[in-house]
Amino acid sequence: MLISLSTGSLFTLPLPRVFELAAAAGFDGVELIISQDFQKINPVKLIRSLQQITVIHSIHAPFMPLDGWGGPADSLRRSVSLAAECGIPLVNFHPPSWMGLEITYWRWLYSVTDFQKVVGMDGQVAVTIENMPWVGRMKINPNILSATHRMIEFIRDHNLFMTFDCTHMGSGKANFINDFYLFYETGRIRNIHFSDYGQGREHLLPGHGMLPLTRFLNHLRNTDYQSTVTLELDPSEFPKAEHIILESLKEILMYLRAETSKQNDAVLNYDRGFQAVPMPEGE
Repeated sequence: MLISLSTGSLFTLPLPRVFELAAAAGFDGVELIISQDFQKINPVKLIRSLQQITVIHSIHAPFMPLDGWGGPADSLRRSVSLAAECGIPLVNFHPPSWMGLEITYWRWLYSVTDFQKVVGMDGQVAVTIENMPWVGRMKINPNILSATHRMIEFIRDHNLFMTFDCTHMGSGKANFINDFYLFYETGRIRNIHFSDYGQGREHLLPGHGMLPLTRFLNHLRNTDYQSTVTLELDPSEFPKAEHIILESLKEILMYLRAETSKQNDAVLNYDRGFQAVPMPEGE
């Protein structure tokens, strides 16, 4: 399987620098989040320049309003068109929020009978929907399709693929592995967002939360999954010094490769979870 780095993990840095760090750490490529960097510029030209640094395995459609990108449905279609033009095989997007009253977007989502044909340009680009988190003290999931069985039914009925997010599922169910298998058995998972969760905080370093991530990776190793695992962390998990960021990325990548490689079953044991690179005082 491919191991990718989400640009959101380091969004406080300039986009080219994020790509350089991903390449220097040894990741197979990146997941590119369409962010404010894509306002009022030629997006194809920007992506072509970034592809000179390392491979883009996926695009994450905007999850916030951007000038010139329209609403959620328009921004998803534009992301897919951009991916097709630049040879990027996958685009991920978030479902509508019922709490945010995204009624128009909700109706559009249900009106699409075949996402791979209608949105994915007859299969040129794989279109994936992401499971979303439970938030707040009351543990409310403010998005539609929050129940596993309902999302499975929807992706089957509308020919959608899936990006499975560990921290999002873990925010509602600490032992999320069974739900992962329910999704996996559909044959529709094309990307996995990997990070930890604990005490109401999402996208933590592995070992900084309460999720059974090493056990999850061991299970994943024993499947036939051959798509992408994308490390998606909160930038606050990293120190400010770039040389320490790079060393941290290298260490996390070593952990991911060790726990997903079928050739290394007995080589490394991380039963206590990943331990992040210590951060010097003042960093």
